[in-house]
Amino acid sequence: MKKVTLEIPDRDERGVSPVIGVILMVAITVILAAVIASFVLGFGGSVNETVQAGADVSENGDGTATVTWISEGTASELEVSVEGVDGNVTLDQVGDSATIQYNSDTDSDNKIDDDDNTITATDDGDGNDPGEVTLQVTVTGIGSEDTRTVIAQEEVTLENQNN
Repeated sequence: MKKVTLEIPDRDERGVSPVIGVILMVAITVILAAVIASFVLGFGGSVNETVQAGADVSENGDGTATVTWISEGTASELEVSVEGVDGNVTLDQVGDSATIQYNSDTDSDNKIDDDDNTITATDDGDGNDPGEVTLQVTVTGIGSEDTRTVIAQEEVTLENQNN
């Protein structure tokens, strides 16, 4: 008959150190607690979504430029602004468009006509009539909760409409 003993062997024959196991358990617990806390405290929903929309900025053969709202996406309206012109034109629905023109008439100021969605850039009053000007056009989509995203930003070259 064999003798059964309960002696501890001289060498450690375990596959993994108990310290490694404890470290892994603590790491898993900390990560799990951080994920749960982020959802409970609302950190997960604090990221604003970008506004999606499609707009076409194109130069016309008559020396003007047109901005057309071509797809709605998540935008409720688009704002069209031109470098050097105070204010903007608001497009309310898909298919709406804004016209941008250049007029060197020094008696008039840069202006925005909301009735026909026209932005008119004028001469800077230096007496030079360049015949054409290059302007930066920015189209900004406005979404829910007044979230704003630049949809398009292009330079257009416009001919003087005063000639």
